[in-house]
Amino acid sequence: MIFNLSHYIIEAVHEKHAWRICDLMTINAERFRRFFPETLKQNLTPDLSNYFVQCKVRQFNNKEEFLFVLKEPEHRTIIGLVYIKEVDWNIKQAELAYCIGYQYEGKGYATQSVQFLSAYAFKDLGLKTLQIIVHKSNKGSLRVAEKCGYIWSKTLAKAYNPPNESALDMELYELEYER
Repeated sequence: MIFNLSHYIIEAVHEKHAWRICDLMTINAERFRRFFPETLKQNLTPDLSNYFVQCKVRQFNNKEEFLFVLKEPEHRTIIGLVYIKEVDWNIKQAELAYCIGYQYEGKGYATQSVQFLSAYAFKDLGLKTLQIIVHKSNKGSLRVAEKCGYIWSKTLAKAYNPPNESALDMELYELEYER
């Protein structure tokens, strides 16, 4: 599944992406350490990335979690990731999580990808509610949620434990499907 957008491509995770995901994560290790520690830990070497991608492809095929890569078309460099995760098929709800490489920050790629994949989650997956959970210090991610029409719902007290830190309050943003 490939979606060609103006300056980049959104593609479902595939085994061929392992090395490039490893590159994205290791180049941006400091950037991703706080809010994407598990993804980072699982992609520190090419072998770890191969295993990570195999698991994510299996989860995608089983409709448990959906990982998409953002690629620039010329060199096929992976510039970011977007997850549709924590899928609850009973209530038709999921969470979106996204990260973008430092070189591509501020160019609208995350915003456009979240808009596009939110529509995909509603129309193709049949979900009814999407959530974005973000820390108030992550101004870029807050802007993405708001630009994409997600509405602040509430503060989740001590909802996330970053590595080597105390639990953080997180902000819950939601988007409901409108026919």
